[in-house]
Amino acid sequence: MIDTDHPEKNTGNTMSDEGNCFMEEMKKKGNVIALLPIGVFLAMYLGLGILFEYILDIPMGFYNIPIVVSFLAALLVACLQNPKLNFDDKLKIMAQGVADKNIITMILIFMTAGIFVGVVGRSSAESVAYFLLSIIPARYAVIVLFLVSCFISLAMGTSVGTITLITPIAIAVSGGSSFSVPLCIGAVMSGAMFGDNLSFISDTTIAACNGQGCAMKDKFKGNFWIALPAAIATLVLILLLTMGHDTAPIDESYDLIQILPYVLVLAGGVAGINVFIVLLTGIVSGAVIMLLTGQVEATALLASMGNGAAGMFETSMVAILVAAMCALIRVYGGFDALLSFIRTIFRGKKGGQLGMGLLVGAMDIATANNTVAIVMANPIAKEMSEDYGISPSRTACLLDTFSCIFQGIIPYGAQMLVAISAAAEMGFALSAFSIMRYLFYPYLLLVSSLIAIFLVKGKKN
Repeated sequence: MIDTDHPEKNTGNTMSDEGNCFMEEMKKKGNVIALLPIGVFLAMYLGLGILFEYILDIPMGFYNIPIVVSFLAALLVACLQNPKLNFDDKLKIMAQGVADKNIITMILIFMTAGIFVGVVGRSSAESVAYFLLSIIPARYAVIVLFLVSCFISLAMGTSVGTITLITPIAIAVSGGSSFSVPLCIGAVMSGAMFGDNLSFISDTTIAACNGQGCAMKDKFKGNFWIALPAAIATLVLILLLTMGHDTAPIDESYDLIQILPYVLVLAGGVAGINVFIVLLTGIVSGAVIMLLTGQVEATALLASMGNGAAGMFETSMVAILVAAMCALIRVYGGFDALLSFIRTIFRGKKGGQLGMGLLVGAMDIATANNTVAIVMANPIAKEMSEDYGISPSRTACLLDTFSCIFQGIIPYGAQMLVAISAAAEMGFALSAFSIMRYLFYPYLLLVSSLIAIFLVKGKKN
């Protein structure tokens, strides 16, 4: 791996003597001004988002802003800073940041996960939903919606995709019962965030684990015992709210064999099998099943694979740009200044863990994208983990969990906007605030996380 702290060790990437002197000088003292690129990105992305969404009333306003362009602007600002370093030295620093093994691994997993989702498609997820709805009594339909969303998001690794697929089913459940539409959608969104947090092929899991250099199974083990109590408490709350309600049975066709790729991916991830092997198994099994059952033609399947990989392009580019920008910020002394500030507020290991959570939460509020928030927070959190003596798996767990908490409840997040749009297409005009009261899981996940940080004594943190 390329040594970013000592670039002179990297053959073919040696810096000028002036550049090395500058780096050593900046490592001794923090430099708040070095954080300016992050400020530029947030001002550009958040500012335009507010303008589009709330002033110009553009639908999905936040998601009409090209996030790659915003990061390019921030990177340009970083390149213009500190004239003591020549541009060639800055290019070498950026190259070292991007060339990190974890960044390359992250991008490859993003692409492979995209291909898997492209292969299995929409019909497989719907089969899972309708299968469970067919075997569980209709009066428990809202609980089923939560459980289905948990499973689908665990298997697919996408909360937005899960909400897109299951929201129409949730509205159908509401139409055949006395369950309110916001309650049904809230159950779907809650389940979607459960899987987004825990899935082995979720963007957030991939970003957090590779950013901290830990195995996914180790992060999963710690994460599971935080998420499980919140999920159980959510089930209890839904049960209490839905007792005494009647609903008509949901009778839709499904194909059980289409569930197999999801089961294989989930089982392989839990077993700790290499993520690439797990994903390839899911891709091959999904492709064979889709072809043999006549769900898709070979040419269309290849196109779906390409579309799935292409769907990860923006996320991959963000990872590259953030890695380059953060490499410069680190050399400029920005992270040292930020860490010094954090240490004055959050003391001790428990305080450090809370600081990590709030850091990624603040990033998520600003970007409305939990994957981007994790990618941005990763380098800072890594230094915090070393400073506070927190394990990489624990750090990855906290980053993923807190990013999903905030992403699950912000009214301008993709998850909420997609749910509202899906409901609108079916004739239901809902506000984000009518759904937010039923987002039990993210709220309970926050409680569970705080308990895990401050009250639970683990062997390793």
